[in-house]
Amino acid sequence: MRIRITQQQPEGAVLNGEPWPGVGEEVDVPTAQGAHLVASGVAEDAEDQPAPRARKSRGKGGDDV
Repeated sequence: MRIRITQQQPEGAVLNGEPWPGVGEEVDVPTAQGAHLVASGVAEDAEDQPAPRARKSRGKGGDDV
């Protein structure tokens, strides 16, 4: 199951032996583990929702670039 992390964890936290991913990062985990992380609110199902798009930066004077 592919999940997207929605909550930062304390320094030193791990996920499957690797450092905990940053908010917005996507990782593959076993389905049961992914369902648990989604249910607990620390991740969302990345397959159900598109990744958030980056915002456009504004130029000088507030004009859109």
